[in-house]
Amino acid sequence: MAESHFDAHARTYDADLHRAIGISGEDKHYFAQGRIQWLANWLSRAGLPHRDILNFGCGTGTAIPYFRQFLDPEEIVGVDVSNESLDVARSSFEGPDLRFEKMGIPHDASCDVAFCNGVFHHIRPGERQEALAYIFDALRPCGVFTLFENNPWNPATRYVMSRCAFDDDAIPLSPIETRRRMRQAGFDILTTRYLFIFPAFLKIFRFLEKPLSLLPLGTQYVVIGVKR
Repeated sequence: MAESHFDAHARTYDADLHRAIGISGEDKHYFAQGRIQWLANWLSRAGLPHRDILNFGCGTGTAIPYFRQFLDPEEIVGVDVSNESLDVARSSFEGPDLRFEKMGIPHDASCDVAFCNGVFHHIRPGERQEALAYIFDALRPCGVFTLFENNPWNPATRYVMSRCAFDDDAIPLSPIETRRRMRQAGFDILTTRYLFIFPAFLKIFRFLEKPLSLLPLGTQYVVIGVKR
């Protein structure tokens, strides 16, 4: 994941994203809230702690208010390769529960939950295991890693990514590859789910998304692993 690539897009990230996902009829907050609300519900059902959260590839910090709203952690650590993105995040969010750091600073077994959204398709395939090792080392024993990615099996996802200015370097990864790589990194896979099936003009059907989440229909998927 090239630092300069996201430095170039940091100040226009929101506008670029809005242009790309506008076809869905929703904005970035709908998807950010949906991911973390889903995660909070899953962690609650599993009875797992979430005192300390690592936001791997935090970008400009879109997820921060939703971590606070739905998970109320003691500490959130946002890490990213892009200094420009981190500068935007720091100017937008602050508090004693939050810090932003350049990716590469080790976090040895200090986090309960690692969260990552839409990052791994920007990481070159030959560097993906290194990124997973960084996340694995940051988690406490029995810590949970939630990897959200764009579903390359969904044609709407492919179309949106083709319209997105900062996805010009993207190499999508399937749920199969994601599970395989996470296992190789030492994670036990707990579940895979598919999210965000229906766009806004079909939102009357969104009550079906939960029962359909085992089918590869969603525009995104999430793979959850645990460090053993």
